[in-house]
Amino acid sequence: MSKPDFSRHMEEDARLVILKELAAQTNYSLSDTILQKVVEAFGHNRSRDWVRTQLRKLEELGAVRNAETGSVLIATIVQPGIDHVLRRSIIEGVARPSPGV
Repeated sequence: MSKPDFSRHMEEDARLVILKELAAQTNYSLSDTILQKVVEAFGHNRSRDWVRTQLRKLEELGAVRNAETGSVLIATIVQPGIDHVLRRSIIEGVARPSPGV
């Protein structure tokens, strides 16, 4: 696997981790600072700016809605993101969830 392919794979995996965590929340929302800790727990030791880049890409893909509150970015999963996590549909640019979510 070439380096660009590996980077793309890591980004797609982190986006899935983010969507799964947002879907697990009662209000479907989390801050970028909390999500940074979540992706770290799954082996992605990345900066807050990197996580923000992933959140912006997820918004571009229609999976989340982002809102800035002061210096914090709050992400909220929306229906297409939930459908991806539940394997009802596929969002290109996000890793596919394994069976049994």
